[in-house]
Amino acid sequence: MSQITRAPDAEVVVDIETVRALLRTQHPDLSDLSLQETAAGWDNFMFRLGEGMSVRLPRRLASVAMLEHEQCWLPAIAPQLPVPVPSPLRIGKPNDQYPWPWSIVPWLPGETADLAPLTADQAKPLARFLRALHVAAPADAPKNPARGVPLQQRTIAVQERMQRLAQKTLLANSTVSKIWESALEAPPAELSTWLHGDLHAQNVLVEDGKLTGVIDWADIAAGDSATDLASIWMLLPTVAARETAIAEYGAVSPATWSRALGWAINLGTLLLETGLADNPRHAKIGELTLQRIIEGPH
Repeated sequence: MSQITRAPDAEVVVDIETVRALLRTQHPDLSDLSLQETAAGWDNFMFRLGEGMSVRLPRRLASVAMLEHEQCWLPAIAPQLPVPVPSPLRIGKPNDQYPWPWSIVPWLPGETADLAPLTADQAKPLARFLRALHVAAPADAPKNPARGVPLQQRTIAVQERMQRLAQKTLLANSTVSKIWESALEAPPAELSTWLHGDLHAQNVLVEDGKLTGVIDWADIAAGDSATDLASIWMLLPTVAARETAIAEYGAVSPATWSRALGWAINLGTLLLETGLADNPRHAKIGELTLQRIIEGPH
């Protein structure tokens, strides 16, 4: 069995001085604004720039193509969405100070949903966001090898992960296993739509319980919308709220909802296992996701 995945190490060193130098060279009109490091995720460094912007720079070579997908496609998708997203305002180029492209994006207010959860009344706004996003993608839209793909491609990884987790938590139980098996038996998606690809609580912004933004579009791709529909179990706090979101999203096949539960299991177990290794916030997201899957609807 494969071992627990930890967050990858950064392949470059980026600090405030680096970002300031990049701004002076390429966007001098912004170079005197205040600058504050805010996050270093799996894929990108983030620095807040002034009051209304942030700078997004890949941490590793594998993340560069993801950032380029954001730069290419998010400006076209953003206008159709009912929720703010960080569509790039400026593009940065590689130079002697930093080897890859980078972006200046809007700073969106709010806390991430793992720290400030959505309230149950956000079921309809979440569903409307998902429905607006999930339109047919063009033929040249990017693909993602791990998101939006047939769920069967994740079978071995998920089953091994659930076996490891069963030794540590009661959440990887027979109910979850049965739901997973049903998801694998569901017919595949008939339509390839746009999808966010990583719609967990740390990529959703909330103010006063309300959905205010969706960030980190590194996994933007064309594929099975069920990947994103998993967020209904990852984000909404009650069975009734999840049922409301499913109804509001509109008519799709029962197979789609079965696959969505499968994707919720895939993402929930991934976050729980990686979180138990070195990220308590991820662990909590994964734990809540599996609890909600067990609660229903399923």
